[in-house]
Amino acid sequence: MVANQTTQSELLRIVHADPDAAAAACDRLVDLALVWESPGGLRPLSGVAEALRGDEAAGVSGLRPMSPDPATPDEVEGRLALISPGARALLEHVLAHGSEGTTGNARRTVSPADAATPVEELIAHRLLVPRDGGLLVLPGEVGIALRGGRTTTTPRDAVPEIASSARESTLVERTAGGAAFDVVRRTELLLDHWGLEPPATLRSGGLAVRDLKAAAAELQVSEPEAGLLVEVAAAAGLLTTATDPEGNEVWLPTDGFDTWAASSTAERWVTLALAWLDTTRLPSLIGGKDPGGKTWNALAPDLSSVMAPEARSLALTELAGLPEGQVLATGTGVPSVVERVAWLRPRRPSVHRDLVAAAVHEAGLLGLVGAGGLSTAGRAVLEHDHDAALAAITPHLPQPVDHVLLQADLTAVAPGPLETELARTLHLLADVESRGGATVYRFTTGSVRRAFDAGWSALEVHDFVGSVSRTPVPQPLTYLVDDVARTFGTVRVGSAEAFLRADDEAALTELLHHPKASTLGLRRIAPTVLISTVPIDLLLPRLRELGAAPVVEAPDGTVRVARRDLLRARRPRTSRTRSAAAARAHATVASVVTAIRSGDRATEGRPATPAVATTPSGALAALREAIEARETVVIGYVDNHGASSDRVVDPLRLEGGQLTAHDHRSDDERLFAVHRITTVTPLSPARP
Repeated sequence: MVANQTTQSELLRIVHADPDAAAAACDRLVDLALVWESPGGLRPLSGVAEALRGDEAAGVSGLRPMSPDPATPDEVEGRLALISPGARALLEHVLAHGSEGTTGNARRTVSPADAATPVEELIAHRLLVPRDGGLLVLPGEVGIALRGGRTTTTPRDAVPEIASSARESTLVERTAGGAAFDVVRRTELLLDHWGLEPPATLRSGGLAVRDLKAAAAELQVSEPEAGLLVEVAAAAGLLTTATDPEGNEVWLPTDGFDTWAASSTAERWVTLALAWLDTTRLPSLIGGKDPGGKTWNALAPDLSSVMAPEARSLALTELAGLPEGQVLATGTGVPSVVERVAWLRPRRPSVHRDLVAAAVHEAGLLGLVGAGGLSTAGRAVLEHDHDAALAAITPHLPQPVDHVLLQADLTAVAPGPLETELARTLHLLADVESRGGATVYRFTTGSVRRAFDAGWSALEVHDFVGSVSRTPVPQPLTYLVDDVARTFGTVRVGSAEAFLRADDEAALTELLHHPKASTLGLRRIAPTVLISTVPIDLLLPRLRELGAAPVVEAPDGTVRVARRDLLRARRPRTSRTRSAAAARAHATVASVVTAIRSGDRATEGRPATPAVATTPSGALAALREAIEARETVVIGYVDNHGASSDRVVDPLRLEGGQLTAHDHRSDDERLFAVHRITTVTPLSPARP
């Protein structure tokens, strides 16, 4: 592209690559219609050379096309030998930064003897050429001379190696399976929690930083990992925005979440993995700064890029190409993958490198990659083979257990991943203290009270812990449940704004004189009754913070204890499925091919002598004859922008000064204004 029109032998001389590889690349460019073969040699399409300018850091040469009448290599070397070291340094700087600069205050017309600055010196020796607007351009022939007669300083066909090390494939599969299970379980726990306490939607459409921190604490993961889980859940159609009963815009699990949660662990993982591979979302940028200096929030509408799916696919493809038993080397493996992908896609912006590195990291968190190697299930996901991925991941998922080991320190140890329903129930009764190979749950006054708030009785709690434990129920846990049950409901709250009633006068007296209860507006109206100026929905959580265990009393005096309703949103419709995208791409290709073939037919059928322009009346007569004879003709047509083109058409009818014809270029019926038709020529048989 730098040499403009040139022979293949000259092109192979200046390209810094193996001649056979360069020749194959030339053939490929011809096949892609980016280069065409003219009598004077190979020529790029208009605009291709301009599109390929850039700097060395972006992986492209930074060379501009050669001048129309370029100087010979010897002449350029002679000019370079005459300039000063300062001018040479400036010239190399311009080459490394896009081959363009500005004149500034430099004179555009100056002789070498009168040059007062390095810029004027380069202009005088015609090593920088002035253009309109104060722009200076470094010609392609000068750039080639600065690079030693080549387009690049390093070989372009040297494929970067991926740093790898040996590791057993069984370790890769087990590690990936464990990560896959954790992703499924944590996604389920998060959406279960948000179904009860949905976070608010920001005015900008994202998730607040405090809600992301709360989710990370709930799942005991880092905030970037929590952001990844949230984004993947939304991409899989399990999370969306909706309005809660109070009319606030919140993030809610969709109705599809219940269907997803009822399927097998393997099925759930495949859904998440495929959603991550195809989404345009950028979880790796969460917490970073946008160009305006504002922090990127999770689920922000603008946090996406069309390059993300390609970056993930390319990264996993390179991992899939590693030999059997080889995985990415620790420390150097990911950078080497980034360099390989950058070599394969040199025209991608620098952010593409970050996306590739993030793709490898995210694939490890999601269970497609384990111990630095692509798992069998990950390969199937890369190929979008749902059934193969399902079969590959199932044997490597940890087998769930149906019991825990209760200990005297009020903890329960799960010796493995718990069954889904058992994990949900235990998450209600106890707080997660630590995760890992064995999850530790801790029973506290607050966690047991949480179960009572959801409608459990003390007897049901005792029966549950006894049925799921392989060890005897320790006495401290029994005492804890009984103590919470004894105090639970001793204080009853109603609407007055609110009232508090208890059989135990001492309990109300303690609340009334509590140092932190001054803002509740409590006042005793009877030995066993207090009233408050605070609404009941605010009073309940404040009383629980003070250590009380209140329950809501109905107007008839009965106690209201019930689990809160699960909130769900309608699953959003996807804008385009993979099959629809493939059909659209196929239709686009078919349309382009039809237009090219139509142009070829118009060229082949063009008469040897130029067609004579016809008048509107002559065009009408010729078109009527073509309609009667059902002939295909080539019309010269001027569009609304004044551009003239040849169209191969089948005239159908004439009315109102317009021609209705089947246009071979668009493969559809079109209307043509007769007064814009300049020529009408019968389509000649194709010339041999």
